[in-house]
Amino acid sequence: MDKWFHSQNKLIQVILLLIPVVNWIVEILVRWSAVLKKGGILRIIVAIIVTIPSGVVIGWLDAIWTLLFNKLVLE
Repeated sequence: MDKWFHSQNKLIQVILLLIPVVNWIVEILVRWSAVLKKGGILRIIVAIIVTIPSGVVIGWLDAIWTLLFNKLVLE
C-alpha cells in the first residue's frame, strides 16, 4: 500500500489525507505496510500512534507535510 500511495501524484495524496475518515484508513494502511516491508522501531511506534484515534490529526499534519516535502512525517 505504501508503494501505491507514493506512486500517486501529490494532489491525490493530499486529497486522501484531508478527508477525515479516509485519511485515517490511508495512514493505517500506508504506515503498517511500511512496517511490514522495512521494519524499524520508529516505524512501529508511528504506526501504533496512527492506529489509535489521534491518527486523524496526524493525517492532517501529513497532508501539509506532503504538500511541502512530498513525503509523510517521520518516514
